[in-house]
Amino acid sequence: MLGGKKQDTEKFVPRSPESLEQTGMTFEEVERLILKYLLSKGSSTGRIICAQIKLPFGIVDAILKQLKHEQLLGFRGAAEMGDYEFQITDYGRERAKRYNEECSYFGSAPVQLKDYLEAMAAQSIAKQQATEDDLKRAFADLIMDKTMLDRLGPAINSGRGMFLFGEPGNGKTSIAERITRCFGSTIWIPRSLGIDGDIIRVFDPGVHEEVPVHTGDGLFDLSGVDGRWVQIVRPTVVAGGELTMRELEVCQNMQTKICESPLQLKSNCGTLVIDDFGRQSMPVDVLLNRWIVPLEKRYDFLNLPSGKKIQVPFDQLIIFSTNLEPRDLVDGAFLRRIPYKIQVPDPSKDHFIELLKLFSPMMGFEFDKDAVEYLIKTHYEAVGRPFRACQPRDLLLQVKNFCSYRRTQKMMTNEAFDFAVENYFSVM
Repeated sequence: MLGGKKQDTEKFVPRSPESLEQTGMTFEEVERLILKYLLSKGSSTGRIICAQIKLPFGIVDAILKQLKHEQLLGFRGAAEMGDYEFQITDYGRERAKRYNEECSYFGSAPVQLKDYLEAMAAQSIAKQQATEDDLKRAFADLIMDKTMLDRLGPAINSGRGMFLFGEPGNGKTSIAERITRCFGSTIWIPRSLGIDGDIIRVFDPGVHEEVPVHTGDGLFDLSGVDGRWVQIVRPTVVAGGELTMRELEVCQNMQTKICESPLQLKSNCGTLVIDDFGRQSMPVDVLLNRWIVPLEKRYDFLNLPSGKKIQVPFDQLIIFSTNLEPRDLVDGAFLRRIPYKIQVPDPSKDHFIELLKLFSPMMGFEFDKDAVEYLIKTHYEAVGRPFRACQPRDLLLQVKNFCSYRRTQKMMTNEAFDFAVENYFSVM
């Protein structure tokens, strides 16, 4: 049970807790957050403390008064709406310093693991079934033929995993980054998890896009939502050649003792893209061995600094994007666990022209059929050069810069395309 009310699994919303018991936290755990916050700030009103640790005033107010009774806090003065400004005492400061040595975290009160598991189950991508119309909307800003959409659709609905492979520059990463749009718009995730004393940050502004929730008139939170949770756009987490094993495990900062969640936890209920697969610094076998069981079972085991091992959902569509042949990278056992292998082919001549038509107005050009025909005949067909999906945009950017340098009107000309091709393909 999350907060005070049973959740609707069709439309999950974390409800604000009505008692300390419903938060799953102890008095001491909330005390630690308050004292460490006031150790940093010196003094603060009760409502500002509530906003900091994301718990309702009705819960925090009673704890603040008990801490004053124990002479850990003192009143500095009265505040608006029957509130008080609290300051930490010397006795409270000494206790806060001990707490801070154990872990310096004083952000949002953590959510319990069981509540997180319920939330992920309620918002699982397994509950989302994309239709042809969903795919058309998700890829509306790309030129995609129906055959490719029809291949992607079942792979997306499987919610398990796929290889996207093909030559560089044909849009594999662009396709992968848009797939999450097919799963519905938003989900709720906790800002942090609390597990037997370990605090693990889940919400990461670097990879998650927060969706603000209307909370009322600014004085009171009228939304009824548990502030420990944050609404985000369904996540798309991209890891490239810089991916290391460290990012797939719970990592603790040895100075602050705060733990950071791994990429697979941050991407739950969304998409995890392993871009440039096969070009990571770690051997492919190491990555595959780490994920071979989670891909099959749909859950993962994480080791915490305390030594405890926890089971968490492995609930994301994993996309391995590579310009290498999948069978040259992995063995048959792993290929079996990735049921869909989709090749992103070179664009056809017509597709290439459509891309030029799409990018021309974006770059400030009027599409010139004759100049484009010259480009294709002279610099592609005559020399046997394959088309790539990235080239229309890249070549038009070269032409744009050529015109700017010459101080001439932006126009597609044979001369400008000659210049662009010579620069772009000189070492390719």
